[in-house]
Amino acid sequence: MQVTRVRVHPVKSFAGNDVRSAVVEPWGLTADRRWGIVDAASGAVVTARERNGLLALHAEPMAGGGVLLDDGRGDPLQVDPPVDAAPIPVGFTRQGTALPVGEEADEWLAARIGAGVRLVWQPDPTVRTVNPSHGGLPGERVTLADVAPVLLTSEASLAQLDAWTDEGTPPLDMLRFRPNIVIDGDVPFAEDAWPFVDLGDVRFRVTAICDRCAMTLIDPVTLARGVEPIRTLAKRRRWDGTTWFGILLVPQLDGGGRALVRVGDPVRPVPSA
Repeated sequence: MQVTRVRVHPVKSFAGNDVRSAVVEPWGLTADRRWGIVDAASGAVVTARERNGLLALHAEPMAGGGVLLDDGRGDPLQVDPPVDAAPIPVGFTRQGTALPVGEEADEWLAARIGAGVRLVWQPDPTVRTVNPSHGGLPGERVTLADVAPVLLTSEASLAQLDAWTDEGTPPLDMLRFRPNIVIDGDVPFAEDAWPFVDLGDVRFRVTAICDRCAMTLIDPVTLARGVEPIRTLAKRRRWDGTTWFGILLVPQLDGGGRALVRVGDPVRPVPSA
């Protein structure tokens, strides 16, 4: 088995970026989900579940930690980390506050998704703990990703899911599942049983199988909302009241250091640490 795609999502709920390699840090891949969007009035988290149009926007990481926001229509906006901004309350679980970027970015976003929102930045990724309900252990940290630093999906598992869907249903795009790492796989859903996995030289602990939400119902290209894959997952992979696809990972880095994961890296399930 090998890694076939590596993806980072600089702004949570924006379209992601394919990269040939990514630096792995204790809290996830470098440049993945350090930026997020919240309601301008309440600070509640705003995602593509509520505003599908976010999936049509892109963000390119820049030197110095900033991002270039792009709507694909020739009107990009570069923003830098707002290191001097006063923190504001935000609705990210186990986060509390984040730093607002400013009015120019907020207006850029509002014009594209039709809502009053604020772009915020997570200044310190060591603050937010990995969700214990999804297998997080003391000392493990995460960016603004939903529950864990890294999400892995398997092409073999997606092929099986496609085979299960009703005849005539178009193949599902893996991007519906918002993975960081895609592997070719061998046996469908074999990853469910892995306690650890080595991707190249980096070992990851599997914290949980990923429970899937309504985000997967949105076509990442057309933004149309349908019934798949939840309909088929509910028939084939439903337990504990929800549906499941992909696995959640926490990097196991000696001394909290950094490493590299690449397209083409070998994938080796590990029975124990």
